Amino acid sequence: MTNVIELDNLTVSFGARPILKGLSIALAGRAIGLLGPNGAGKTTLIHTLLGFHKPSGGTARVLGFDIRRDAISMRAGVGYMPERDAYIAEMTAVHLVRLMAELSGIPSEAALERAHEALFFVGLGEARYRGLETYSLGMKQLAKLAQSIVHSPKLIILDEPTNGLDPPARRRMLDLVKQIRDSGHARILFSSHLLRDVEEVCEDVLILRDGQIASYVNLEEDRKANEGALEIEASGDIDAFALALAGRGCSVTPAGPRRARLTLGEGMTATQVFEIAASSSAQVRRLVPKRDSLEDIFHKALVNGRGSL
Repeated sequence: MTNVIELDNLTVSFGARPILKGLSIALAGRAIGLLGPNGAGKTTLIHTLLGFHKPSGGTARVLGFDIRRDAISMRAGVGYMPERDAYIAEMTAVHLVRLMAELSGIPSEAALERAHEALFFVGLGEARYRGLETYSLGMKQLAKLAQSIVHSPKLIILDEPTNGLDPPARRRMLDLVKQIRDSGHARILFSSHLLRDVEEVCEDVLILRDGQIASYVNLEEDRKANEGALEIEASGDIDAFALALAGRGCSVTPAGPRRARLTLGEGMTATQVFEIAASSSAQVRRLVPKRDSLEDIFHKALVNGRGSL
């Protein structure tokens, strides 16, 4: 699969304050999640890719176009659903979506036809002539999705698409995004603070921390690589138990009070864990297979710490 976004030592500063700090990575997934705590640089990265911020150093390529030299060509192939509403007063949904299509270079008559199609696709066909100010939050989000796809972009950037939605509206939005993903017509960059939404929609995840790349993982590959991981809860002399496990080649990562994630050493079995516990004056209270959730991956990327049980 070809790269959809390439970052080449991308640096962005606001005055003397660095926001993005030399990001270098190639992103090639069908649906890429963009995660990070507040202030990590997610929105700045999106706005820089769209040309709203000028890089202080390095560059990036979107759909093969350099954002410094080929910004206009790049934008023609990108759809953007912003986090904040940006409507023109007293405009109907069909008028807005048609205008966005025209601004993307589509002739007026064809733009109107596409606007109708996009609004029917997101489920707003019956309400397309209503003023946007009369829309509910969920309907406004769907209208923003419609304007982002009306010109058939090759990359769709979605910034907090489910923010504030009730469960039915959230389900509708996620189903639409997955339908777009599975169609193969467009790649998706999905930024959200809701880990469960990213986990449901995305195959790859880029995690930022303090303007730097903390992790980039393919979720399925990461889980396959950790199929031998166990979750363990123990009591007794847990420090001696942890040292004994490490001495047998096991990897031990704390996961809470007296709980840890355990990756067995080569050739080891779960039965031997109980034997090591007994010889270390510890007792295993719980030992179950552990499949990493996106929350686990996110936590490890941000904490990056290892320690005793």
